[in-house]
Amino acid sequence: MSIQANEADPLSRQPRAERPAYATGMLLDAQDFTDEQTYHRGRLARALAFLAGGGTLAGLAVEHVPGSETQAEQIRVRPGVAVDRLGRLVELPRSACLRLPRWFEREQSVDGGDTLRRAAYGDVGRFVSARMAQAGTVLPARAVVADVYLRFAACKVGLTPSFAAGPFDALNAVSTSRLRDAYELQLVPRDGLDDDFDGLPQRPGAPVVGDAQADADARRDAVQDAVLAGYPVSGNGELAALPEHPPGMDRSAVFIARVFIPVGEGTPPERSADVPLVDNWSRRFLPPMGLVGQWLGV
Repeated sequence: MSIQANEADPLSRQPRAERPAYATGMLLDAQDFTDEQTYHRGRLARALAFLAGGGTLAGLAVEHVPGSETQAEQIRVRPGVAVDRLGRLVELPRSACLRLPRWFEREQSVDGGDTLRRAAYGDVGRFVSARMAQAGTVLPARAVVADVYLRFAACKVGLTPSFAAGPFDALNAVSTSRLRDAYELQLVPRDGLDDDFDGLPQRPGAPVVGDAQADADARRDAVQDAVLAGYPVSGNGELAALPEHPPGMDRSAVFIARVFIPVGEGTPPERSADVPLVDNWSRRFLPPMGLVGQWLGV
């Protein structure tokens, strides 16, 4: 299977809600059927994007798996499903892994380890989730900070006979017969972090929305204001950059975890003997309504 280019997915352009209109005797071509699919996919994606937003729906726990005689050291992502920023469902039907030694060696070879050097920090407590900080987890003195992303990918599956496309007249050509909704995992070193910018996802709405100490009227007002300001105004159909997306990253990708890889003081950094830590708690969680109802006591 080969991954289709992201821009080849019509939903990446956030198309207008236009559905084909049919009449008896009308001539149809492949584009008409593609437009039919795009309309229904786009309406569902639009609803999910505004109703839930990008984040984790279920599963997708990330963990470090030590190496053994039969298995390389891994960053493993458990099965689960997420919604990306365009409202597309991204599902891992089974566990997926990133081989950490191979990843580290590749990053060292790309630019002589300069990216790893810039992504290595002391005092990494500045870049952890509130839950990890409150748990009192012992953090490494120096570590490379790398983030795990999950992005939607369409894979071409199968071939079927078709007419040749373009300036050809062959009758025995073949074309892709199916596009499978799939995924791509990325582990990206994060440089440019400091005391004022941790590169983690921001919570939607004003801080008072989730402040249990705020009075009911203030929280009501904040929720209403957040809804009224929640429709993006953009003339080009492009997604705005978010803090969790480094330059060049697909802006529809979903942040799912942060990994701290302990390193020494050398340049470029070399891994130390300490075990990498995974912080699962800074992602956006999209709890099902059953859990929300239970929390509310209804």
